[in-house]
Amino acid sequence: MAGPLSHIRVLDLSRVLAGPWAAQNLADLGAEVIKIERPGTGDDTRGWGPPWMKDAQGKDTGEAAYYLSVNRNKKSVTLDISKPEGQKIARELAMKSQVLIENYKVGNLKRYGLDYDSLKQENPGLIYCSVTGFGQDGPYAPRPGYDFIFQGMGGLMSITGERDGQPGAGPQKVGIAVTDVLTGMYASVAILAAITHRERTGKGQYIDAALLDTMVAFNASQIVSFLASGDIPQRWGNAHPQVVPYEVFPTADGHIILAVGNDSQFASFCHAAGCPELAQEQRFKTNSQRIIHRDALIPLIARTMRTRSKREWIQALEAANVPCGPINNMKEVLEDPQVRHRKLRVDMPHPLGGVAPVVRSPLRLSETPVEYRLPPPMLGQHNEEVLKGLLGKSDADLARLKAGKIV
Repeated sequence: MAGPLSHIRVLDLSRVLAGPWAAQNLADLGAEVIKIERPGTGDDTRGWGPPWMKDAQGKDTGEAAYYLSVNRNKKSVTLDISKPEGQKIARELAMKSQVLIENYKVGNLKRYGLDYDSLKQENPGLIYCSVTGFGQDGPYAPRPGYDFIFQGMGGLMSITGERDGQPGAGPQKVGIAVTDVLTGMYASVAILAAITHRERTGKGQYIDAALLDTMVAFNASQIVSFLASGDIPQRWGNAHPQVVPYEVFPTADGHIILAVGNDSQFASFCHAAGCPELAQEQRFKTNSQRIIHRDALIPLIARTMRTRSKREWIQALEAANVPCGPINNMKEVLEDPQVRHRKLRVDMPHPLGGVAPVVRSPLRLSETPVEYRLPPPMLGQHNEEVLKGLLGKSDADLARLKAGKIV
């Protein structure tokens, strides 16, 4: 069955992560995504290796794992849009597309005639999504920006990291480019809303997606807490400011997460841990008292947790209905029985031999499920298919474009 967006063509002029993430979401839902890349080098992330994908013989292919992670179900066309003929072809593709995604600096595409105001004259139904660091207006609009910067500027690092006074205290970034991924998700939602509006009215629109906006929105619960109380949220490391015990504890052979959400669960934990008297002690009987006496309780729990292995604790606590979980590395994630059952790893056959390993989309639709149609494309793999099949270029045209280094 065709995907829900199989009637949509997306021209993807974005690179690296936020824009490509949005485009991959649309591609997973069935859209035809044509990824425009620079001749010779392509998307920046093609060079972000090692690690590289392995071929059937186990040798490195030169296809970077980072690139593979965010470009499945797309077609790659090389095009030099700094040259007039490259710009002309890009405009032709835009005229045959319903959506365009780009992440150039503010105003850069105007000089190529590839800005929204120029393209909408001929394609008024075009949905044009610009992804930038700071948005299209304001004092910072011209600045470049990267995820790390926005984790700091947007407040996330002020509440991430060990609390003051503890070993290793200080601000800490999240281990992945969370701002880019979230911006890609918000951009996907905005594009889907714009598609719905277009299908009712025939009108396209412009989407201004900014990484800074995304990170500030991501911190909404903390920001609203500050606005309500006047108290600036602090770092708590792996602990929780309002729930105790709710943090990471070392065991005999590693660490686990203990997440006790209420007084009943605390009593169950104490019974499973062999220290039922703690649940009856006035200092620890209720969550509010446990917060007050956190510094007395946590060392007692930590000492107890070191007496058993991770597996022993998880088995005992799950049997007692006490929320807990392991801290898996990526190998352990893929070995987890639930992850295996949900088939969250997907191996896609690749033209270079072997497979391109990707992570299954979390989008689960009963009637129009995500399909894994195309592996992450090689650079320019679909030049002929798109330029001849969609734009009607001849073999002679392709030869001339290649000779002129337009494609």
